[in-house]
Amino acid sequence: MSTSSHIAVFAFPFGTHTAPLLDLVQRLAASAPDVKFSFFSTSESNSLIFSGSKADDLGNIKAYNVSDGIPDGHIFGGNQHLEAVGLFIKATPDNFVKVVKEAEEDAGVKISCLVTDAFLWFACDLAEEIGVPWIPFWTAASSSLSAHLYTDEIRREIATSERSEQTLALIPGLQGLNINDLPNEVLMDSQESPLAHMLYNMALKLPKATAVVLNSFEEIDPAITTDLKSMLKKFLNIGPSPLLAAASKKPPSADKDECLSWLEKQNNASVVYISFGTVISPPPDEIVALANALETCEVPFLWSLKDHAKKHLPEGFIDRARNNNGKFVTWAPQVRVLEHGAVGVFVTHCGWNSILESISFGVPLICRPFFGDQKLNSRMVQDGWKIGLKVDGGVFTKSGTINAIQYILSSDKGKAISENVRVLKEKALDAVKPNGSSTRNFQELIEIVTKSPVQ
Repeated sequence: MSTSSHIAVFAFPFGTHTAPLLDLVQRLAASAPDVKFSFFSTSESNSLIFSGSKADDLGNIKAYNVSDGIPDGHIFGGNQHLEAVGLFIKATPDNFVKVVKEAEEDAGVKISCLVTDAFLWFACDLAEEIGVPWIPFWTAASSSLSAHLYTDEIRREIATSERSEQTLALIPGLQGLNINDLPNEVLMDSQESPLAHMLYNMALKLPKATAVVLNSFEEIDPAITTDLKSMLKKFLNIGPSPLLAAASKKPPSADKDECLSWLEKQNNASVVYISFGTVISPPPDEIVALANALETCEVPFLWSLKDHAKKHLPEGFIDRARNNNGKFVTWAPQVRVLEHGAVGVFVTHCGWNSILESISFGVPLICRPFFGDQKLNSRMVQDGWKIGLKVDGGVFTKSGTINAIQYILSSDKGKAISENVRVLKEKALDAVKPNGSSTRNFQELIEIVTKSPVQ
């Protein structure tokens, strides 16, 4: 392992992309203490993800700020998030290249490898230019990665027929998938949005990558794993990270609202846990429908709901829930909650990190997808892995949500779903054992990342 290795890490500073990338880098840095890691993201993103760390606690990782592309005094229009993404994309790659030079001067060592969010396809060209490996990290499931890699084939297939109700037969492991379950960026013209353009270019560049890395495990989708291994130089599943974090004895996340002590008072596998991540809140009518369903089912629930969304709850619902084993928090220590035996089902937006956490601790899911890969994820949860349900019609209604909760918690078919997720959890546990597939893949990744390029 060379002390001259200097790894540049490029983050995509939106949604839940940056934290999983930092988790990966911290694992690599701990395994290669003599290697320097420079972590590049926007100042806002860095201040958030490094907020719990002091600068001198980062060891061989150093954070650098890159421009977010937002002009001084800029006033955002209607969709601030999409506009911010577009401005950031427009600023790449110059914003990264500029700061890389600063990091090389600080370290006294040239960059020897690029580890980047897979979205940042320009890193492929940069890595070729400076003669170093490019390791893109895909932060979602192998199924959505496959969909993006087959973008041209999918577009050709749907161009000649009606899109509605059409199913795909061309992607190994995704036969029978409905077109409408695909991420919108796969279906839209690549010039329609900066993100669609970025993802299309990413799909063209990934086969050139030295290795493509996922926070997943090979055994979750064997057919997709085999196919992607044939399309990419190296396809390395190195997760699930929740199981690795649990095994690493990291200090537990805070529990200021005492979720765990509340769970201790509930029966085994009885609690409905509800969370839609850090970005999403369901529409007001769906919040009402979900609340009414919980009240009708008379089940204990733990609901992570932002303060601004509570105003949409039915009048008096919070007080009635508090008296009938319902608990509201603005934030929950999700991994610790899902790990608790009292949780019987997880109601979720179906983001990949949430799915992995649910699988890691054997909790069935009820899915209400919103955007991106979430529709495809929910289809895999219900029909691929058979570890949960998508709510009827893809939105919360009172009757549909009641049916889903009762199906999971009370029916014989629900018991089969619980068994399926238990089996998948065991496969995940096997993958992270000392000779498991994810452990072997991670060792291979360390060798690639720390090998100095030929000068």
